[in-house]
Amino acid sequence: MSKRESSEKVAEKKKLIIGTRGSDLALVQAAMVERLLGEKFPQIEIIINVISTTGDRRTDIPLSELAKVEGVFDKGVFTKELEIALEAGEIDLAVHSLKDVPTVLPEEFEICSVLERAPVNDILICKKEGGLEGLKEGAIVATGSVRRQKMLQWMRPDLKLVDIRGNVPTRLRKLAESSTVEAIILAEAGLMRLGYDALGEMQTEAGSVYGAMIDPEKFLPSAGQGCVGIEVRKGDADTIAYVQQISHQPTFTRITAEREFLRLLDGGCHTPVGVATQLFGDKILMEGIVFPEGEVVSLPYQSEASGNADQPLKVAAELFAGLSI
Repeated sequence: MSKRESSEKVAEKKKLIIGTRGSDLALVQAAMVERLLGEKFPQIEIIINVISTTGDRRTDIPLSELAKVEGVFDKGVFTKELEIALEAGEIDLAVHSLKDVPTVLPEEFEICSVLERAPVNDILICKKEGGLEGLKEGAIVATGSVRRQKMLQWMRPDLKLVDIRGNVPTRLRKLAESSTVEAIILAEAGLMRLGYDALGEMQTEAGSVYGAMIDPEKFLPSAGQGCVGIEVRKGDADTIAYVQQISHQPTFTRITAEREFLRLLDGGCHTPVGVATQLFGDKILMEGIVFPEGEVVSLPYQSEASGNADQPLKVAAELFAGLSI
C-alpha cells in the first residue's frame, strides 16, 4: 500500500453504532456516550440504535419473577437483546445502567469502559415532604428491588412493600396519582440525569412529589449503581480502543471491586445485597451488607474492608471473607 493510500485509509470516516434500550434514562445515557466519543473522535460517525429488551416489554411481571418466567439469567432481562445485536455485529457497543448488567457476562463480551459515576444514593420519593421519618406507620411503599425492600423493612418493619414497574417518569406519575401508595424509591443518579431535583419537589402530570435521601450509612446501593457501563465484543480492538479513551479510571476501579464482591456471593438481580466503595488516594474502602433470602427479614450480614486501589479484586475478596452478623 502506498503512503497516499495509507493516508486515505486513515482518513476514512469510521462508523460506530451504539446499542441502547429505549427508556428516557437509557437514551440520555446513550447520548452521554455519543457526546464524549464525538468530542474525542470528531471524525467518527456515531449512530444510536434503539433496541427493545425483555425487561422493557414485560412490565406486567415483577422484576423478581421476570428472569424465571423468561428463562433469562440474572439481569439479562435488560441486556439479552443488546448482546444478541452485539454478537450479530448490528451494533459495536451497548450502553447500560451497570446495575442492570449480569454479574458474569457471556465469555464473548466484556465491560471495558465506564463513564464517571453519578451519586449512588437511593432517594425516597413521597407524596408529602418529610422523607422516611415522615411516613406514617403502616404506609405503603412501592419498589421492585429486593435489596430496597429488605433494607426498608430492616429500617422500618412497620411499612408495607408492594411492587412497581415502569420508567422513571411513569413511576413518579403512578405515585402522584395513587390513592394507596405513599412513596417509591429511585436512584439519585437516574433522577439527576433526567433533570429532576432529586432532593426537592418534582412535578408530574398528576401533581407534585417530594424526594429525600435515605440514610446512606445504612441504605447501601447496589453494585454499579450510578454508573454507565459500555459493553463490547471481546477482540474488537478498534471499538475497545475508542471507548477506553472515554473511560473514567477511578469509577472503573470501584465497580471492579463491587462486581467482584457480587460474583463471590454468587449474587445477581434478586439477591438483597448492598455494597459501597470509596477511594482515598491510593486506597479503596468497601462496605457490604447482605440479607438472607426469604420472606422473613433477618439481621443482615455486614462487613468492611480496605486496601490498595490497584488491587480491587483482593479487597473485594476480603470484604466477602469478613461477612458477619
